[in-house]
Amino acid sequence: MNEEIIHVYLMPGMAANPIIFEHIKLPEDQFKIHLLEWMLPINNESISDYALRMTNHIKHENIVLLGVSFGGVLVQEMSKHIHVRKLIIVSSVKSMHELPKHMLLAKKMKAYALVPTQLAGSIDLLAKYAFDSSIKKRMDLYKKYLSVNDSKYLSWAIKQMVCWNQDESLPNIVHIHGDSDSVFPIKNITNCITIKKGTHIMIINKFKWFNENLPRIILEN
Repeated sequence: MNEEIIHVYLMPGMAANPIIFEHIKLPEDQFKIHLLEWMLPINNESISDYALRMTNHIKHENIVLLGVSFGGVLVQEMSKHIHVRKLIIVSSVKSMHELPKHMLLAKKMKAYALVPTQLAGSIDLLAKYAFDSSIKKRMDLYKKYLSVNDSKYLSWAIKQMVCWNQDESLPNIVHIHGDSDSVFPIKNITNCITIKKGTHIMIINKFKWFNENLPRIILEN
């Protein structure tokens, strides 16, 4: 007897496009992957209102939502508007209390522009941790993975990340985090599945772990 297909929606990190999930493969007899993309924000749009707009792209019920980095924050906000079967975040945070000190300081000082560009998926991080470090390679990576370069979007996204006011973690959230994440250091993270030598971009360079473990994580009660 065929079981119902589980629809899995994937949200990339800040400024990134869905190609970061190009190597994520789940058994097709159980799961169907859907890729979400960043939209341009409306003037003075809150993260909650943006998340509500993003739910217009969800075409199925009882879905799995997985988000990376700032995309992890967004899927948490989306889950407040729709019912989800499973909520998974990768290389992200579950509340404002897991943000690093410099981001909390930027929030206090309203100095969002001073937040390191690592938040927007630093090409240097990609080059250092996953790929050849030549200038040409960095440019190729930029074109491939970080296609959202609209200044309005970037300013909005950094502000929403730094000023996210989630006080308590949502119930039943699954948090997957690398112990070598330089954007959201593991020392600030609680209650997570820890990936050894996992960096902020482990969805790209540790895709084999995700392919092997996501089906079980999704199906767990």
